[in-house]
Amino acid sequence: MKIVTYNINGLRPRISQFGSLRKLLDSLDADIICFQETKISKQELRADLVRADGYESFFSCNRNFDKSRAGYSGVATFCRVKSAFSSDEVALPVAAEEGFTGLLESPRVTGPQKDECSSALEGLEEFSRDELLKVDSEGRCVITDHSHFVLFNVYGPRADCDDTERIQFKGTFFKIIQRRWECLLHQGRRVFVVGDLNIAPAAIDRCDAGPDFENNEFRRWFRSLLVENGGQFVDVFRTKHPDRREAYTCWPTNTGAEEFNFGARIDHILISGSCLHEESGQEEHNFVSCHVEDCEILIQFKRWKPGNTPRWKGGRSIKLEGSDHVPVCVSLEEIPSVPPHGAPSLSTRYCPQVYGCQQTLVSMLTRKQSAESVKNSEESSSFLEAHDCSEGSARQRSCSTTFCLGSNLAKAGPHVETRKKARQSQWSQLSLKSFFQKSSSHSETFARSANDIKLSQTDVSASFRCSNSSPVHVEVSSNPKDCLADVSASSPADNGCDDCQLSVKEKSNVALLEWQRIQQHMQNSIPLCKGHNEPCVARVVKKAGPNLGRRFYVCARAEGPASNPEANCGYFKWAASNSKYKR
Repeated sequence: MKIVTYNINGLRPRISQFGSLRKLLDSLDADIICFQETKISKQELRADLVRADGYESFFSCNRNFDKSRAGYSGVATFCRVKSAFSSDEVALPVAAEEGFTGLLESPRVTGPQKDECSSALEGLEEFSRDELLKVDSEGRCVITDHSHFVLFNVYGPRADCDDTERIQFKGTFFKIIQRRWECLLHQGRRVFVVGDLNIAPAAIDRCDAGPDFENNEFRRWFRSLLVENGGQFVDVFRTKHPDRREAYTCWPTNTGAEEFNFGARIDHILISGSCLHEESGQEEHNFVSCHVEDCEILIQFKRWKPGNTPRWKGGRSIKLEGSDHVPVCVSLEEIPSVPPHGAPSLSTRYCPQVYGCQQTLVSMLTRKQSAESVKNSEESSSFLEAHDCSEGSARQRSCSTTFCLGSNLAKAGPHVETRKKARQSQWSQLSLKSFFQKSSSHSETFARSANDIKLSQTDVSASFRCSNSSPVHVEVSSNPKDCLADVSASSPADNGCDDCQLSVKEKSNVALLEWQRIQQHMQNSIPLCKGHNEPCVARVVKKAGPNLGRRFYVCARAEGPASNPEANCGYFKWAASNSKYKR
């Protein structure tokens, strides 16, 4: 049996990366797969995101309506099974629960022993019901009972050293969840804890461990759980690989640290409880020593791979595909089957947002006919409009917006008139005349946009056509240089008005020269780092404080050990004090 934990940093992008949810799950080749940071709300649960053939899934989503944390966190457990209704497979849980305080609306995992556990949770009198619900509202835990063991899929909160509110939340989170573990262990249950706990427990587990590293309260809490410090849990990876260094599972996303493996081990698998042998009373018998074959970090899922990824240079132009974490897996052996049972009610199989979307054959055919009617109408409209704009059409570019300016639109009929009105309702599509005019403010631009569009056929056509009645086909690109080039290229060569063409060319040349001057100035103002004598990259302070919005320059190379001359040299320089930055 194989269990995998993986912070996927968004379920949707991982599904897109692998092609489908089924391919993502199959790539991990595990019986139980625990995802963290799914970033999916309850309202977004759809069959293509949560259901895959051969797997049962259990989700906990963020219920926090704070806009700053919308689409945040979330965990999901996928279990590979042959049948969801009568199976003796250990991977299929006999019960499941969303959250760990016992207050969310889902069945508890302890079955007939729930009264004992409920009484144990009474030790949390110091916390109000609202505080307990707040801890569970961020979708950070799913518990599945697999008969032989209870599995906690956990995404621990992250808290910056100066964020007292989140530090307090993180402390409350781990204090309550530890009480839940102790409750189950007191009942004689085996407990597995897997997931991204956002804690690197020892200096060997972090690349930049400083002198005060060991004094962190959460690291002390983690170590207090371990058997060697009087606790009840075994850190499975460190037990199997006690001396392995640079065994990291996560890397910063904004420093290119993966290039030099400059990260931390914050994704863990902890196990507590006796083995499954009858003679388990002997001291040397425990679950890890008797049933854990190996525990590994699946480094093949790392985003940065030598040889096929360009060197990180500031990170603005390089987008590494994949999560900033890698999976961690544990292989178990000699795990007997369990009595036949079905999937618990928390399974997404029974989620209204999922099974409620199943369509009848009649509704599918009705929608198909409606879609075909709309498609035929659009094709007819497109044909008439294309026929009307056929004269004087210029070359077309990708990623550009096309405008047809001329006097022949009246010939197109009612379909074109309808599409014309639709375009007029979109403020973003401005006329060519308004493109060259200097706007005094955004509000004035929005107010004039409708009038600009109405004037596009008369004013702009007159400016470029002069006495020629043939329409002008102009394309506007997102690149100012391309856009200005297109204007001159799209003007008709035989319109008989040299002054108009000259005016457009002059404006194009002036704008191009100004753009080149700005680029040259920006290039000359960028300092060179002292370590490599290479151009730095500009950054902006985003943290609240007196320097919020201020620009500064840093070495463009990837973050790495100070002993590596190829890594970031640590150069830092504020931008000129007289530069304009937002306070």
